[in-house]
Amino acid sequence: MKILSQRTAADLIPANATLDDLRRIAAGCKACDLWKRGTQTVFGEGSPHAEVLLVGEKPGDKEDLKGHPFVGPAGALLDKALVAAGIDRSKVYVTNVVKHFKWEPRGSRRIHKKPNIREITACRPWLDAEIRLVKPRAIVLLGATAAQALFGSKFRVTQERGKPIDSGLAELVFATVHPSSILRAPDDESRHLEMQRFTDDLKAVAAALRRRKAA
Repeated sequence: MKILSQRTAADLIPANATLDDLRRIAAGCKACDLWKRGTQTVFGEGSPHAEVLLVGEKPGDKEDLKGHPFVGPAGALLDKALVAAGIDRSKVYVTNVVKHFKWEPRGSRRIHKKPNIREITACRPWLDAEIRLVKPRAIVLLGATAAQALFGSKFRVTQERGKPIDSGLAELVFATVHPSSILRAPDDESRHLEMQRFTDDLKAVAAALRRRKAA
């Protein structure tokens, strides 16, 4: 019996493409079925020569409607933590492993669903191309889906967060939680504590970059 290979976005990516080229082409990506329910492709944005590249799981409801990454409640927390960590948001590049919003209906609401391995594999070439073109000094993986997409299902953010990860992806690679997890904390005290831990992880990234520059 013939085994069909996994369809991915790789064949859509031309040699010598720029980020603008990728963004335009990705708008019509149908490498997996998520395009059928998403409003639009939400491609990465930010400085094309960013020192820090942040990778999340997928766009959320607000991102899907507006067409920009990290513009919802989780993005607001990310912005706040970046400021506290001394990382200029205007000089980073933000993106997601999966470029379409995955959701299921619950009444009038659209509830987030986690991308599966087939969807992640289909979309991965876009992220690889973004990393190749931006050439960041540091990559920060936000949450388990982003980290496991790059390092495998056995990777545990809870064990590795805030510490440099040995990888050829960039000079520095770190993992931490996704800011949306802070929003799900059960009470104000827990949210405050998780926000502080998240900010401390980003401060570790900023400190590592400063040490590399000083060396």
